[in-house]
Order: sequence, then C-alpha cells, then structure tokens
Amino acid sequence: MQMSRPPRVVEAYNPVLRTLHWLMAAVIFAALGLGVWATQLPRGGLRSEVLFVHKSFGVTALALIVLRVVVRLVSGAPPSAVPLGRLVVAASGSTHLLLYALMFATPLTGYVTSIAGGHEVSFFGLLALPALVPEDKALSEAASQAHFVFAWAIGIVLALHLAAVFWHVQVKRDTVFARMWPAAGPTRAAR
Repeated sequence: MQMSRPPRVVEAYNPVLRTLHWLMAAVIFAALGLGVWATQLPRGGLRSEVLFVHKSFGVTALALIVLRVVVRLVSGAPPSAVPLGRLVVAASGSTHLLLYALMFATPLTGYVTSIAGGHEVSFFGLLALPALVPEDKALSEAASQAHFVFAWAIGIVLALHLAAVFWHVQVKRDTVFARMWPAAGPTRAAR
C-alpha cells in the first residue's frame, strides 16, 4: 500500500500581481528582442518601425511597473511555505530589487534618449508622451549609453532570475515557483 503525500501549502501571490508579472515578462522580452533587432538594421525604413514598436513596449513596461509596485505595496508578499536560507533570501531580495530598479531605469533612459534626440515617444501611436526634457544631443547620447547598459543588465538579471526558477523547480523541487504561477490556488496545491 502506497501512502500518498499530503498536499503542500503554497501561499500564492495576489492574482493581479501574478498577472502583472507574466504580462511584464512578455512585454520586457518583446522589447529586448525588438531593441536588439533594431540595432542590426540600417537607419530608416524597417528600423524606424521596429523602434516605434520597441518604444511602445517600453512605455507599456513603465506603466506596468508603476502599477505593479502599487499592487505589491497594497497586497504585500505571501509568507513562504518553504524555509529558505538567509543566503537565498538575500540573493532573491537583492535580485528582485535590482530587477525593479532596471524595470524603471531602462524605459526611462529610452524615453530620455528619444525626447532629447528630438524624436517623439508614443504608445502605439495612440498617445504621445509629453517632452519632459529639452532637446539636447549630449543628453540623448548619455541616456542612450545608459539605456544600452541597463538593457544588457536587465537581460543578465533576467537570466539569473530564470536560473533561480530552474533551481527551485528542478533541483529543490519546492513550491517557490508555484507562488507566482498564474494557475496557483490561493493556499494549497497538491503534489
């Protein structure tokens, strides 16, 4: 007779926060891919169209991160049902803090690059963002360099984030990933 394991407790994040997490993941990966593609294209034509969509995804990412921070402050984070060591908690906390900072800094430097360079930034052509910085070639160049560094940094931090997900799912086999999975139940998940 085989004994069945009791269900493991999974304290899931707020459903709105989980939705924002996965929506942001899609938007950020799309924006990164479009940004890399645009750098490979000659000026004008297709490059301009790709950058238009890239900028629109950047505007979307910035709006979503603001909303995500508000929801996170209101709803908080659920307690972990799995005991995590101090090193894991410190690594997770610092990585998430860096990721949040980059999710703000990357689109903001993209915005400054465009506006200071004399280019409009809009949300898919539906809404033009106001020019909050003056047209300034030196500022545009500095912001462009920062945008490039932040884009690479966010890619590296996302790779670390995905490696941690793999570690929790495949190595530790704990419920940490289930806390953010869209289909996670509010409190319990059977294993």
